[in-house]
Amino acid sequence: MTETTLQCPVSKKCGGCQLSNMTYKEQLSFKQAKVIRLLGKLHRVGEIVPSPRPMHYRNKVQAAFGRTRGGEIISGVYQSSTHHIVKTDACSIEDELADAIIVFIRQLVKSFGLTVYDERIGRGFLRHVLIKRAFATGEVMVVLVTGTQVFPSKNAFCARLREQFPQITTILLNVNDRYTSLVLGERETVLYGPGYITDVLCGLRFRISSKSFYQINRDCAELMFTQALESVGLTGREIVIDAYSGVGTIGLIAAGKAKRVISVELNRDAVKDARVNAKLNGITNVDFYCADASDFLAEMAAENETADLVIMDPPRAGSTVRFMKSVVKLAPEKVLYISCNPETLARDLTFFTKNGYKIRMIRPYDMFPFTEHVESVILISRAGS
Repeated sequence: MTETTLQCPVSKKCGGCQLSNMTYKEQLSFKQAKVIRLLGKLHRVGEIVPSPRPMHYRNKVQAAFGRTRGGEIISGVYQSSTHHIVKTDACSIEDELADAIIVFIRQLVKSFGLTVYDERIGRGFLRHVLIKRAFATGEVMVVLVTGTQVFPSKNAFCARLREQFPQITTILLNVNDRYTSLVLGERETVLYGPGYITDVLCGLRFRISSKSFYQINRDCAELMFTQALESVGLTGREIVIDAYSGVGTIGLIAAGKAKRVISVELNRDAVKDARVNAKLNGITNVDFYCADASDFLAEMAAENETADLVIMDPPRAGSTVRFMKSVVKLAPEKVLYISCNPETLARDLTFFTKNGYKIRMIRPYDMFPFTEHVESVILISRAGS
C-alpha cells in the first residue's frame, strides 16, 4: 500500500485527493516537510504519525444526485469549485459499504420511479444522500436529503434498502428545499430506527446524529487523542478547559483523568450532543457552557478563577488574538493545541511564545491520507515551568 499511488479515473475532475500521484510513503514525507518548513523554526517537529487506515478511512460519505443530458440518473461529487456532478461508483478514501449503499439507492430511485433534484428549476425529489458509519460498532445511518417532504412508497423503499444492507440501523428523511450550497436542511423525519448511530472512541460511546460533528478518520483520531492526553500527564487533580469543544469529544475523554472539565462551545446543537454523550457514559465531572470561548475565558480570568490546562481545537482559520489573550490572562500551566492548518498554527504559536509560553512538543498526524491536509498536536507550557 505504501508503495502504490491512487488509481482513480476521476481524480482530476473531483479534486478531493490532491496527493493521488504520490505513494503513501511519499505523502508522509511531503507532509512532514511541510510542517517542518512552517513550524521547524519554532521547535523540533516530531515524526508524523501515519493513519492506521490510509484507504477507505472516511466514515462520512455524501453524494449529490442528478441527471445527465441524456436522462441517466447519476450520483457523485461536485467537480472542484462547480456544481457539476462527477459520477462516481466508488472512492478509494471513502468507506466501501457507504459507496455500495449510494449506488444501490441510485438503482432504487429508478425502479421506484422517483425523480432527482434539478437545481436549475428548484424541483425534484432526491437531492443528496449522506451516509455515516460507526466503525467500532458497525452501525450505519442513511440520510435521504430531498427537495420535498412527499415520499411515495417510502416504507417499501426503506424495506428494500434494509433488505439489501442489514447493517443499516437508521434512515432519515431530511428536507432541503432551498437554493443553497448546504447539504442538510432544517426539517428532518426518522423513517427507521432511532435517528442516530453510536460509535466508540477511546473507550467512550458517542451518539452521532445527522448534523453532529464527528471525526472523519476515527482510527487516527483515537490514536491522536490518546497520545495527546498522554503528553499532558494528567494526574486527576487538574481543572481542564475544553474550548471550541464541539460535541465534547476530547473533553469527555480527558474527564477520566482530570478533577473537572469545563466544556465551552458556541453551537447550541453541539452542546446538546455533548450533554447527551456525557450522560451516555455516566460522566459527571464535566460542565457544559454554550458561550463564546474568548468571553468565557476572559470572564474567568477577571474573577480570578484558574485552570491547569486549556485544550483548544479551532477551525482552519486558527484561533483569534482575542481568544489567545484570554488564555494568556487566565494563565493555565499548559495549553494543548490541536490544529488542522499549520499555516495559521505558526502564527498562533508565535503569539504564545511572545506572551510567556514555551513550546514543548509538535507532533503531526496524517488524519486525511491522499489529501494535502495535515493535523498537528502541540503542547505548550508557561516558560520557566
